[in-house]
Amino acid sequence: MPEADPRFNEFVILQAQNAGLFLGQIPHPHSGEKQISLRAAKSVVDSLEMLVLKTDGNLTATEERLLKTALDNLRPLYQQAALASSND
Repeated sequence: MPEADPRFNEFVILQAQNAGLFLGQIPHPHSGEKQISLRAAKSVVDSLEMLVLKTDGNLTATEERLLKTALDNLRPLYQQAALASSND
């Protein structure tokens, strides 16, 4: 079993927060406004999905859960934002 690396957890959390920002879930730190950038959000989600593939068998159970939870939360938010954008 691989040894846990706190940097991995911090990285995944940071990426999830970035995706939340890009999906309008978190206000922009400078403007305070919620803005949506589907392209940036998709890039983050795609990167996390790539990380799942590239780290298969090399993560602790906690790291796997964190990554899975992040993606399980972000995918529907992205889909909702994309649908809302296409209806505008």
